Amino acid sequence: MADINFMRIEDAMNRKAVKILRDVSLFHAAEVVALSRVSDLMVVDHENNFVGVLSEGDILRAAMPDTDEILAEGGSLNTAFGIFLRKGRHLADLPILPFVITEPIVVDPKDHIAKATTVMVDLNIRLLPVVKDGKLVGTISRADVCQAVVGNA
Repeated sequence: MADINFMRIEDAMNRKAVKILRDVSLFHAAEVVALSRVSDLMVVDHENNFVGVLSEGDILRAAMPDTDEILAEGGSLNTAFGIFLRKGRHLADLPILPFVITEPIVVDPKDHIAKATTVMVDLNIRLLPVVKDGKLVGTISRADVCQAVVGNA
């Protein structure tokens, strides 16, 4: 059991991060989100170099109709949903890269766990990529921190 005063991110992180390759489609990314039940996918290249994060929220926002689109087609909730579905189908074959956050906040496995905790709480982030020498080595979530802290009480 690690001493909480010296606990590092590597002591609590998930080493099996849900990740996808940078050159896949949004359809593939949406499938991975649905199957894995995670909100943020870690994006890597073929050498596991960290590229960024693809958020399910960013995918949804890309498909959301704006007010002008809804009003132009009648202004009803059914109209809005129809536009949402059309836009979603259009997005399916697009590459993910334009939707990837390419400069997210990352942490190093040797960082103190308090650094990750502070960032997550202050910025309302649920999951952070753990990157060492440009390579994705895992993720750390609020749940991981809670487990580490309670498990070491």
